[in-house]
Amino acid sequence: MTEQQLPVWADPSVSPTALDAQGVSRRQLLRRAGLFGAAFALGGAAAPAAAAAGQGYGGEDPRLAYLVGDHHVHSVYSHDAKYTFSQQARAAARYGLDWMVFNEHSNFGHAHYGAAMEHQEILKARAENPRQLIFQGLEWYIPAAEHCTVFAAPGPHEVDLLTQFELAYDGKLLGYTEGSAGAADTARNEAHAVKAIKWLAEQRRSGYVDDVLVLANHPLRLGIDSPHEMRGWRDAAPEIMIGMEGAPGAQGAALPGWRGSTSIRGEYENKPSAQSWAGYPADAYLTYGGFDWATATVGGLWDSMLAEGRLFSITTNSDNHRTVFDTWKNGDWPAGQNFDNTGRLPDPVNTDTPQPGSDFWPGQFSRTHVGVTRYGYRAVMTGLREGRVWLDHGHLLDGLEVRLRREHSSGRGVTLGGRLRVRRGEKLTLNITVTTASRPNPQGILPELAHLDVVRGAVRGTVSDRDTWQAPDTKVAHTTEVSGRKGTYTLRVPLTVGEESFYVRLRGSDGNRNGTGYLGASVDPHGPIPHEPGNGDPWADTWFYANPIFVDVVS
Repeated sequence: MTEQQLPVWADPSVSPTALDAQGVSRRQLLRRAGLFGAAFALGGAAAPAAAAAGQGYGGEDPRLAYLVGDHHVHSVYSHDAKYTFSQQARAAARYGLDWMVFNEHSNFGHAHYGAAMEHQEILKARAENPRQLIFQGLEWYIPAAEHCTVFAAPGPHEVDLLTQFELAYDGKLLGYTEGSAGAADTARNEAHAVKAIKWLAEQRRSGYVDDVLVLANHPLRLGIDSPHEMRGWRDAAPEIMIGMEGAPGAQGAALPGWRGSTSIRGEYENKPSAQSWAGYPADAYLTYGGFDWATATVGGLWDSMLAEGRLFSITTNSDNHRTVFDTWKNGDWPAGQNFDNTGRLPDPVNTDTPQPGSDFWPGQFSRTHVGVTRYGYRAVMTGLREGRVWLDHGHLLDGLEVRLRREHSSGRGVTLGGRLRVRRGEKLTLNITVTTASRPNPQGILPELAHLDVVRGAVRGTVSDRDTWQAPDTKVAHTTEVSGRKGTYTLRVPLTVGEESFYVRLRGSDGNRNGTGYLGASVDPHGPIPHEPGNGDPWADTWFYANPIFVDVVS
């Protein structure tokens, strides 16, 4: 393999190689994919299930490399988007993405025509560049709720699975949108969403598809994803419904002077409606440092789910429909054609004049990093399922490696998404290896991490009230100021083991905007805060978040 054969992002002048802190790089994985052929590029044999191995996810892990991706990208095969498939794929390569999911909106035109046409484009793109991992997905309108990304591993039935699912379970297509409390159809619709996830799980168990995953999108944008619904989806098939967007796309929505004086990052510009769950406060409809309130609130909804002792991952993505400052507009329909009878928008036309938009290109601002041991589709899906995930905005970090170890242990310990079984009184060390940003981001800013927070919460087991959204025993337990530190360094944080099982997770920011967290200074003294409407430059307020590690205390 020659250097010229590497994809665009492998050129150091375009994007960092994002070395794993333990010495394995994305480029090395790409080289191995080329050397070992198609079987390796597709991920090889699927990783054994944790239950079959007799241990929890994220055990004594081998070295990991982190592949960067985006599970929420739209094209002309979505009725409200703009770009061709090739425009999005080129942008993803330009901004350093290793994997991406084309996540088109459910629509009768899409189900009957668009999905099959899009699949042919995906097959062609995969053949031309097997080192760019391109998934086909669907943005599912959840009955009684909002949206989810649904995507499958490549295989002979991937498009058939998505089309069958769309026609049988999509809330918009079925008219199963009612979700308000006490409405006649709400219980039926919520049950249909659970049935849908169980159906996907059965397709995986039967071998109809090698793998399939579901992630909830922008969960608090409208406030219609209630805590009990989210728990219901997770419990239906936790190996399929693996998490939610910790931060939505549309991060350019509140660039000053662009969309208007009421604009909020993520287009979180809504008020409670009859469809919203009544238990959410009005502040839940905002983003905090660009992150969804469910994730950004220490001791909030995400923590309340983690406090049950069960993994629920977070991600971030572009949700790209219309890029900020872009000059393209939708093309005109030929006479007699529309989306319903074609399943595809006309190709866009360049106007040379900036057009309305809220989004960044895939990888330009929002990045989800997934830890893998091999390069390929199923490896990415395994990494997502096992929770080996961290995310950043504005290219804040080049790399992050997290390991929790017993004191004096010779093993590598457990990493993000993992579980460590310990006895009361044991001494643990959380090793956090940070690789700082080594070059300016796409905005021309060299990001700098200012602080790193360790959040710790008690694990109390399944909640009795499934609409609980608070974890009262979760708080920021440790903060390290790291301004001015460059290159790769390791922080070692000692953890004490008491009577209760617990989890820890990480967060950090550039330090530009923070304040008292939503649940008070005793819980979160310097967390993310909402920006002034219309004045939310995302490049000036960037954060990273990482998935939890669980510690199970045994007697």
